[in-house]
Amino acid sequence: MARQLADDAFATDAGTEETRRRYGIERAFWNEGGPAMASRVDDTVPGPAGDVRIRLFTPPSAVGEDRRPSLVYLHGGGFVVGNLDTHDRIMRSLAAKTGAVVVGVDYALAPEAKFPRALEECAAVASWLQRRADALGLDEGRISFAGDSSGANLSLATALFLRDTVSDWPGAQCLLLYYGLFGLTDSASRRLYGGSWDGLARADLEYYMAAYTRGPDDLSSPYLDCLSADLAGAVPPCFIAACSLDPLRDDSVALAAALAERGVNHQLVMFDRVLHGFLHYSRELPEAMDALDAGAAFYRSVVEAAPPPSGAARRDCQDTKHDSQEAG
Repeated sequence: MARQLADDAFATDAGTEETRRRYGIERAFWNEGGPAMASRVDDTVPGPAGDVRIRLFTPPSAVGEDRRPSLVYLHGGGFVVGNLDTHDRIMRSLAAKTGAVVVGVDYALAPEAKFPRALEECAAVASWLQRRADALGLDEGRISFAGDSSGANLSLATALFLRDTVSDWPGAQCLLLYYGLFGLTDSASRRLYGGSWDGLARADLEYYMAAYTRGPDDLSSPYLDCLSADLAGAVPPCFIAACSLDPLRDDSVALAAALAERGVNHQLVMFDRVLHGFLHYSRELPEAMDALDAGAAFYRSVVEAAPPPSGAARRDCQDTKHDSQEAG
């Protein structure tokens, strides 16, 4: 069943609407089941070009708590596909495992919406959460970001953008970054991996970047090429998950190295013998559950330690290799 659904699910040459339709069908299978929430609320937030849809997941463990932490989730899909439904189970799983209220953002997709609109919409949602924290029962000083693939890029970029442009932004508390692209345009992993099986052949990567950007200048923006950003000042603790067979693997490795050079608290976990996008497959793949567990454990260690959001509280960085033979 899963193999049948996956046929051509990641092809980028079928036209934008058909690509999105196929992606949604394939993801629907993997979103079945998973943790139950105490509440799931859809809402809209004013954005720079109109309302932005959001979805708030409150896990049972957060019911009755005052000033709960929030985790803003930015979905992957190459900035072109994906929505609140395609990543629903991932968000519910993170809510259950972290105890945070997870807020999914249905940001505008490319090529209809070019860079930096998605970034600005994600920032608008986070700023709205900060301003509305009391009414929502959230802690304005405990806002974190998480995302997969292009969503990981948006998570880091949004945290940096808010840091650089919003004077009263308290700072993100933590970032959970799953197999993101962070600025490399060539690497060993891009030369070795990627194809029709994961939708990340070189032509696919070029398609996504062309769809998302307005021109070559966007590629050098520190909010897309995050490796060129100022990573020394007030960067929150980062959990970085990478996969050994992913063409974007070296983006995560490079980001971890850059954070280590600057003394930023981070943890890099390498998952062996899994492909890009494996986080979706938690209903059958043990490594997906392991990755969600590892990210949640890192998140809880940061939140429970309650470091100031300025980034002043940094711990020793650590790199971890996860062998799929030991998963389970």
